[in-house]
Amino acid sequence: MQSKFTGFAGATRFTLLAGAATFALAMPGVAFAQDAQDEPAADAPEASNVIIVTASKREQTLQETPIAVSVTSGETIERAQIRDVLDLQTVVPSLRVSQLQTSSATTFIIRGFGNGDNNFGIEPSVGVFIDGVFRSRSASALSDLNMISRVEVLNGPQSTLFGKNASAGVISIVTKEPQYEFGGQVEAVYGNFNQMFLRGEVTGPISENIAWSLDGSYQKRDGFGRIVNLNNAEINDRNRWSVRGQLLIEPTTDIKVRLIADYTKIDEVCCQTSNLVVGPSTSGAIVAAGGVFPTDFYSYDNFLNVIPVNKNKNYGFSGQVDWNLGNLTVTSITAYRELRNAFSQDVDFTSADLTVESRDQGVDTFTQELRLTSDFDGPINFLLGGYYFDESIRQDSSLTVGRDFREFAAFSAASGSFYNSTPGTPGFNPARSSLLAGSLIPGLTAAQQIAAGENALRQAEAGLGLPLGSIFGGNFLTNERFGLDNTSWSIFGTVDFEPVDGLVFTGGFNYTDDKKNFEVQQRALDPLASINLVDAFIRIASGGTVTNRAQFQALPALNQQALLANATNPAINPFLGLRALQFQTPSPDVPNSVEPGRTSDNKFTYLFRVAYEVSPEVNVYGSYATGFKASSVNLSRDSRPLLTDYTAGPLGSTFAAPASPITNGGLAVPNLTTGTRFAGPENAEVYEVGVKAQWQGFGFNLAVFDQKIKGFQSLAFTGLGFALQNAGSQSVRGFEFDATIQPDPSLVFTFAATYLDPKFDSFPGSVLGDLSGARVGGIPAWNLRTSATHTLEIGGDGTRLITRVDYSHESNVNINNGLPTFNRGRGNTQIFDREVNLVNASTTLALNGGLEVGLFARNLLDYRYILTNFDGVAQGGTVSGYPSAPRTWGGLVRYRF
Repeated sequence: MQSKFTGFAGATRFTLLAGAATFALAMPGVAFAQDAQDEPAADAPEASNVIIVTASKREQTLQETPIAVSVTSGETIERAQIRDVLDLQTVVPSLRVSQLQTSSATTFIIRGFGNGDNNFGIEPSVGVFIDGVFRSRSASALSDLNMISRVEVLNGPQSTLFGKNASAGVISIVTKEPQYEFGGQVEAVYGNFNQMFLRGEVTGPISENIAWSLDGSYQKRDGFGRIVNLNNAEINDRNRWSVRGQLLIEPTTDIKVRLIADYTKIDEVCCQTSNLVVGPSTSGAIVAAGGVFPTDFYSYDNFLNVIPVNKNKNYGFSGQVDWNLGNLTVTSITAYRELRNAFSQDVDFTSADLTVESRDQGVDTFTQELRLTSDFDGPINFLLGGYYFDESIRQDSSLTVGRDFREFAAFSAASGSFYNSTPGTPGFNPARSSLLAGSLIPGLTAAQQIAAGENALRQAEAGLGLPLGSIFGGNFLTNERFGLDNTSWSIFGTVDFEPVDGLVFTGGFNYTDDKKNFEVQQRALDPLASINLVDAFIRIASGGTVTNRAQFQALPALNQQALLANATNPAINPFLGLRALQFQTPSPDVPNSVEPGRTSDNKFTYLFRVAYEVSPEVNVYGSYATGFKASSVNLSRDSRPLLTDYTAGPLGSTFAAPASPITNGGLAVPNLTTGTRFAGPENAEVYEVGVKAQWQGFGFNLAVFDQKIKGFQSLAFTGLGFALQNAGSQSVRGFEFDATIQPDPSLVFTFAATYLDPKFDSFPGSVLGDLSGARVGGIPAWNLRTSATHTLEIGGDGTRLITRVDYSHESNVNINNGLPTFNRGRGNTQIFDREVNLVNASTTLALNGGLEVGLFARNLLDYRYILTNFDGVAQGGTVSGYPSAPRTWGGLVRYRF
């Protein structure tokens, strides 16, 4: 088991425009040359690099493709029991995938670059494409890997061909086409945690030029964890199913139409959390309010006041047309998708009924790609295309006020500066000022402290003119409504020039135009949040003659200074001790007269590459490419105006706020803070050289790169929202190496390694302070993947015993650069770390008649580690986190026909 830390340590628009901007693998050729690849050899799926890929939107062998790309065959996915994209990282070293707060909150990272997907306004840095269709949010890319031909992972910026959502890389999932010969397979799995996995696929002809296929999967599994106080209800379970139907229509030998419709549904309880550090507010205020919390990180015990809800529906339709005009091929891919995602979760992660966060999200996406590809015998070939993207996002969210919140607040108020040791008398007590809010005061029982705090809250309510019991006495702390409409178009192309056999010069370009319009409506519903305590004191101290900013600004300067001096002095202003209880404060709606609620980006990106075939076995290449990701919008309750738009007065006072656009426009609200509404675009560049070699029984690929992203969009979790901002510059240098060795036809070894040296070149304004020059947290220096597959022929009748063992390793690394509360308060020390060592194994007996039986284990050695961690919500000094999954194992029966 790994140590926990170092030291203490809409309306769809059918518009044919241009641009593979956000598009990956819109493959004309997959259909034409895939028959041989749809059924890879079961005995040696990894033995050869002679596999057709479409990473450059052209059919090429893996060896010929001058891009750093990792390919995982459908056979490997079956043998390794890889169910979905979460498992894919165990065989692809440059890829990291994590699922955190909800079943649909999945993050994809390639070469250390990626973004959290718990905020639907964030543009992805890693584009996910399924059969050429861009899945704009990872919540729409979580279907099981069923009926898969291969998965291609393209490392580094791919914006030339794939546009604004590929600044870090691309994941392209290619499913099998329908076949004209009847066949298919069914599979059933049963394992520990009562896991049941059923999947099947069937294909066949309708006529001599129409074929069909249907595939589906069903996953159900008990939860890894239990909610102890809710009758041991399960958490981190699996309950999802998917179905996909396809038609392949070839009216002539030159025209092919592929139609795909799919539907996926998830209804799960997620996610398992626990505490790494229990702070005084947790051990004090939470316990005082009757709450219980976990203390053993790997016990998988949870204490929550509600069972989490995670519901996701994802469905869509796509149509691809390939028209062969001799030396030219026209490809059109049209798609429409809808995503409905909802979750509800106890975000204080204790049994105390404090607050529950809920979100209801909807995403409607229409995409259209049109592409012309040449295949001339001469020295010049080209690809020219266009892409159109139209998406609408709607989100409603809220935070509740639970029945224990008032007692929690009272306990904290008593231990903070508002409490006076004389019962019933509000005022500042210097002896209490150094106590961390939420701590138990020496000499008092928890009940006495709650009573004292309750009395203080009532005194405050009376003094502020609020109804008694109104502070944390309502049903909701906040509710929000967000909207985002995004339209984008691009044109792109590449030209290959081959002056002599084997030497190819490539130039490529992409021009993208991206526009977003967004709406933000935020309501702070607790009455205390909408009162500035400095302004409230001034109102009372002036006898009610100063009730707004204009009246305060009209006072003589000396009077203003005197009032402010008293109002900001906690020894005089008894209300200031309540500032810590103003969890969520109001913000003006967007758009408004100052903030238009829109972004507009355009960018020209390009590629230069030279590739040379040294011999039939060895190819080398070198390239320089730029990448682009459009502006992202912060669709969270931390969306705030820019510092250039608003300047608050002392302690958030609006009375004393200096002139600013928001103040001058009459838009200022009490306790308004600044931040960002959106982050500007990212601009990436990469220098890369590589070698690809293949001999009989041995092959390897090597890529060395230097990659940088300027304006990297940093998304930091702040407890109840997200801080979104642009980092100045983030870079990574490293190399990727993979090799396949086949000493015998029955034995295949694979080895892959990625080395990364990432750093913040410039990031002075992070939530942790100046990170310029620091190594980027969460990115291990070494990622290793290795496997051995052995096929034993039995009896000479085609019966085989196929055994596979694979190992994945991530070197020890700080999980992040620190937490905004826990680590920043400790000078960014005591940062938690992690190391990953996973062993997976499977063995399958494949009988001659198509029947297969097998056993498998994932995380065979039951290795445990921290996925990530975060500051406890409203619990100073507490650190929570997500533990990794335990060992799973089972047996399977598969029948091919």
